[in-house]
Amino acid sequence: MSLCAWITAHYEEQRPVKWLAFALEMIAATTLLLLMLLTCSDVFGRYFLSNSIDGTTELTEIALAILIFAEMPVITWRGGHVVVDILDRLMGNTVIKLLGLLSAFLISSSLYFLAVQIFFLAERSFRRDEVTEFLRLPTGLIVEYIAYMSWITAATMITYGVYRLLFIARD
Repeated sequence: MSLCAWITAHYEEQRPVKWLAFALEMIAATTLLLLMLLTCSDVFGRYFLSNSIDGTTELTEIALAILIFAEMPVITWRGGHVVVDILDRLMGNTVIKLLGLLSAFLISSSLYFLAVQIFFLAERSFRRDEVTEFLRLPTGLIVEYIAYMSWITAATMITYGVYRLLFIARD
C-alpha cells in the first residue's frame, strides 16, 4: 500500500488538512518515540550502570512541548476537545450551534493573542541569549515553536468554526 493510499484510508480530513495532520502527527509520534527511548536509556543507565544521561530532564521538557503543541492543531480541527453538554437538553439546536461557533471564535482569538505574547517572549529570549541550564540549548527556539503552533491552532480553530457553521449546522 502506498503512502498516499494509507493516508487516504486513515485520515478523514480534506487534502491540505490531511497532509498537515499527517505531518504533525509524524512529528508527535517521532518525538514520543525518542522520549520513550531517552527515558528507557536513562533508567537503564541509572539503575544498571550507575550513570544517568546528562540533561534528561531538559530534553524531556522540550520533547513534551514539541509533542503537545504538534498535536494541538490536529485535535482542534477534529473537535477533540472536552465539551461540557450539561445544558444541551434545555437549549435548542440552533442555540447550541451558535454557542459552539462563538466558542470557536473566542478560542481562536485568544490563541492568536496568546501566540503574539509568546512570540514576544521568544524574541526577548533570543535578544538575551537565554539558554537551558544544563545543556545550554537556546530557549528561544522552543518558545518560538510554541508561538507558531499556537497560531496554527488558532487558524485551525477559526477554520473549524466556519466549517461547522457552513456544513455541520445544516443538520
